[in-house]
Amino acid sequence: MTEIVVLPHADICPEGRTFDATPGVSVLDNLLEQGIEVEHACEKSCACTTCHVIVREGYDSLAEPSEDEEDLLDRAWGLTPVSRLSCQAMVSDDKLVVEIPRYTINYAKEGR
Repeated sequence: MTEIVVLPHADICPEGRTFDATPGVSVLDNLLEQGIEVEHACEKSCACTTCHVIVREGYDSLAEPSEDEEDLLDRAWGLTPVSRLSCQAMVSDDKLVVEIPRYTINYAKEGR
């Protein structure tokens, strides 16, 4: 198993969380399995930026982002050089430290 550390986020994960993740599964699916409800408006199809995360540690262990992902990330709120769409980033064997940005750009947010 691979360790993922989620830095505290005021609304989604106030205390932060550390857990064992499943390699070969997306960062998003690992987060959702732990009850960390990251938005994913396009249902994981690489068509929005709501699942944007910042990979503070372990970025180089992830496969290179696709051209589609890079194009979408250009529109993400709070973009950094180590930003990824969590639905596209597959966990490897290296520890990851991820930050969930404070805001997302979601024009069709429901609920809450």
